[in-house]
Amino acid sequence: MAQDSIDLVHINTEALSWMFFVGQGAFMKARGIQFHAISSPGAYLETFAAKEGVVVHPVHISRAITPLKDLRSLFCLWRHLCRIRPAIVEAHTSKAGIVGMFAGWLARIPIRIYHNHGMALLSEKGLRRMLLWWCERVSCLLAHEVIYVAESVRDAAVQEGLCPPRKAKVIRSINGLDTAVRFNPMNVTDDARGEVRRRHGIPRDALVVGFVGRIFWVKGVAELISAWDEVSTRFGASHLLVVGAVDSRLPAPPEVVERLQSDPLIHLTGYIEDMPSYYAAMDVLVLPSFYEGLGYVLLEASAMQVPVIGTKIPGILDAVCDGTTGTLVAPGDVTALASAITAYFADPELRRTHGAAGRDYVADNFSQEHVWEALFQEYKSLLAQLDLVPMSESS
Repeated sequence: MAQDSIDLVHINTEALSWMFFVGQGAFMKARGIQFHAISSPGAYLETFAAKEGVVVHPVHISRAITPLKDLRSLFCLWRHLCRIRPAIVEAHTSKAGIVGMFAGWLARIPIRIYHNHGMALLSEKGLRRMLLWWCERVSCLLAHEVIYVAESVRDAAVQEGLCPPRKAKVIRSINGLDTAVRFNPMNVTDDARGEVRRRHGIPRDALVVGFVGRIFWVKGVAELISAWDEVSTRFGASHLLVVGAVDSRLPAPPEVVERLQSDPLIHLTGYIEDMPSYYAAMDVLVLPSFYEGLGYVLLEASAMQVPVIGTKIPGILDAVCDGTTGTLVAPGDVTALASAITAYFADPELRRTHGAAGRDYVADNFSQEHVWEALFQEYKSLLAQLDLVPMSESS
C-alpha cells in the first residue's frame, strides 16, 4: 500500500547531534519519508529544521542517567509519538536508545530501530559496566532492528550477548562524509592551512601531530601526552595541536589538562566547527581511544589525506586499514604510540602514501550518498513487511 508520506522519527539527546545528519532529511523527504527530529532544545535544532525541511520537536533528554528526569523524558516522548504516529522510530546512542525504545514500545510504533553508535561499556568495569550492559540489552530487546555503525561494534555486541544476530545490521557511519566538497584537500588552500598555524603560533615548516575530540580520559589523552614526551625529545621543533573542549563530566587527570594548557609546544584550541583547514595543518592525526563508535575524526582526517593512528578497538578497526591508511596500536601502549608517530615524522613518503590511500578508502566506503541509500533501502525493507511503501517508490 503506497502512502503520500511515511513518518520517520529520529531521537537524539542533544541538539548539536543533528550536525551529523545534514543532508539526510532532504534525501529522505525526496523519497517520500518525512523526517522528524526529537532532541533536547538548542539553537541547532531550529537551524537543522530550516536547512533540511524536517519537523522538529524539542524534548529534554539528559545524556547522564537521571531517573526522575528520564521518566519525564519518557513520558514526553510517548506523548509526541502518540501524536505523530510514525511508521518508524529510530533512536541514537545508548541513552536516547533506551528511552526512545521504551517510548516507542509504549506507543506501539510498528517499526522500532535502535541505532548504536558504539558501546561505552567496552571501556568500563564493575557496576557501571553491568548497568550499561543492561541498558544496551533492554534497548536491543525492545527494538525490531539494531543498526551498528561498524562491523567490529556489531560483532562485539553479539559476542557480549546484547543483540541477537538476526536483529543486528551494519551501515557504516550515520551520515557518511562529504568527500567531494567539505572534506576535500583540494578545497583548502595553502593560505588557509598557514593561517591555522599562524593563529596558534606554529611555524609553517614544523611537524604537527593532531588530536581531535573531547578532552577526557576515554580518548587516551593521558597516553597521548606521555607519547608526546618521547616524540618531542627526538623532534624538538614539533608541535601538538589539540582540537576539542575539556569535558568536565569525565575529566582527564588534572596534571594532563594543566600540561595541555601550559606547554608552549601544545596548542589547545577548544571546540572548532570548521575542521578541514585544521586537518590540513596536521601531518598526522592521533586518536588513542579506549572506546569509540567508529572514530569519525579518523575518517575526516583520512579524507583530507592525513595519515592516522588509532587503537585496536571495535569501531576504529573499521576506520583505519592498518599499514595502508594508517597505523593501529594497542590501547594504552604509550611506547607503540610514540613509535608510530615517530615513524610518520621520519618518513614524508609514508605520510603521503598512507594519506592518499586513506582518502581513497573513505571515498569508496563512506560517501554520504552511499550511506543514505543504504539507510533508505533498510527502511523500505522494513516497511514492506507492513505492506507500506512511500508514494515516490510505488511506481
